[in-house]
Parts: sequence; C-alpha cells; structure tokens
Amino acid sequence: MTAGGPALPALGGRGPSYRERVADALRAVLIAGELRPGEVYSAPGLAARFGVSATPVREALLDLAKEGLVDAVPNKGYRVTAVSERQLDEYTHVRALIEIPTTAALAATADPAPLAALRPVAEEIVAAAAAGDLIAYVDADRRFHLGLLALAGNAHLVEVVRDLRHRSRLYGLTELAEQGRLRASAEEHLELLDALLARDTETVRAVMTRHLGHVRGLWAAP
Repeated sequence: MTAGGPALPALGGRGPSYRERVADALRAVLIAGELRPGEVYSAPGLAARFGVSATPVREALLDLAKEGLVDAVPNKGYRVTAVSERQLDEYTHVRALIEIPTTAALAATADPAPLAALRPVAEEIVAAAAAGDLIAYVDADRRFHLGLLALAGNAHLVEVVRDLRHRSRLYGLTELAEQGRLRASAEEHLELLDALLARDTETVRAVMTRHLGHVRGLWAAP
C-alpha cells in the first residue's frame, strides 16, 4: 500500500481486456477491505487515487454493480455493499463443499505439469504476504485457486467459486500483515502443491480444510 491508499497493479494497454484488468484490480482492492462498505466512491476519485484514467474505472464499476458488489448512488458514485456474518458463513460453507473434494480429487487425476506451473503463482502469494502488498496477495491468490480448480475440467464450478470470492471481504488481511502472520497462510499454497504433486490425497484434504478455515477467519465485518 502507498501512503495515499492502495495502488492498482500495473495496467498496460487498452480495450476490453484493459477494462477487465481494471475490474479485477478494483475487486482485489474491495476484497482486501481497502474500500469500505457504506462509503461512496466516485470513478474520478478512484482513478486519481490509483493513477489510471476515469473511463475504464467507470466501466469497471458498472461491472461490479451488476455483480452486486457496489450500488450506484445518483450524482455521487458507487457505495460498497455490506456483507453480513451469516453471508460470509454461507460463502465459506459452499466453498468448502466445492473446493475441498475437488482439490483432493486432483491429487489422483491432475497432470503434474500444470500443477507445477502454479508454483510461481504460489510464490507470488508468499512474496506479496512478506511485502504486505495486500492487493497483489488477493490477485495472486485468486489466480492460484481458480487455476487449480480449472484443472478439474468444470468451467461452471470455477465460475461459482469466482463469484463467491468476489463477494467475500478480507478485512483481517491488514492486521495479519502487520503482525507478520499472513505469510504462514500464504505458505499453505506451497504446502498444498507439494501434497498434490506427491499424490497425497489425505494431506491435500487436510491442508485445504485448514486453509479455508483461515480464510473464514479473515472474512469479517469491519
């Protein structure tokens, strides 16, 4: 984070993919708890804060509004929607039902090559945790888990988990980073990969169960 607020990842280029990258970056800021529920943010204000132009930010906010992550406030901007503790519990429960058995099954079915290809992403998560870069942490964590689930070959399953992740809030990330505890959670991604490559289904199941428990501990109302 910068002294003036969180910074978006470097975003080059233009076109539809640029809009998508801006939207992903804004989701990461929102999920990391840098944008607070109930507060209203304008597209020009966010654009100035993040050092990008207002047009893709405005378009990205429209996408986030369609997903229910923000609500439009006429003539002012967009208000971040609140998430209740009950909703967070429900999100965690659904993620556990999907991700634990799916990931455990990959220990027996996944090709080692694409698993190994996820290691640099897992290392990005650890590096971001060590640096206290919460936005990079959320972005790399998203790419790791969705990339892992994609190996199961069920695109709809991936989209369901992507939506659940978008709706989550990780307000505990800042505190964990300041306490130096975020790195331990980050390193679970490497532990998970090692277990998958070792074809150790029970360890994969145990690590995923522990990891999602940590995630729910971060999902808390401010």
